[in-house]
Amino acid sequence: MTAAYRPILTELNLTYPQYLVLLVLWEEGRVTVGQLGERLQLDSGTLSPLLKRLEANGFVRRERSLADERLVDVTLTDAGRRLERRAQCIPERLFSSTGLTEHDAEDLRDAVRQLADALNASLRKETA
Repeated sequence: MTAAYRPILTELNLTYPQYLVLLVLWEEGRVTVGQLGERLQLDSGTLSPLLKRLEANGFVRRERSLADERLVDVTLTDAGRRLERRAQCIPERLFSSTGLTEHDAEDLRDAVRQLADALNASLRKETA
């Protein structure tokens, strides 16, 4: 998947994991680092460097939550919001390069989510 996205994302100066972070932010607007990690199933050791690079590139901002200073909120900057408009063509370009239809991709995504959920449930049972 990463290799298929690479040529398209290189034009936007993004990696595939950075794109995934931005997809969540474009959908949610503001999330905590913890929520982002849960949503993407990434640990903080992987997520922190991603966020630092996105922040250094001017796409996101990290700030202590006003509601709970133990939490760090991640939000889009104006540049991050503008990038969303440029990135809207990405799914269509990916579909055309792979021959998948949007419906095929949705089915595949759902199957992968079911597998991930089943594996996570199995791991929780083993550690309980």
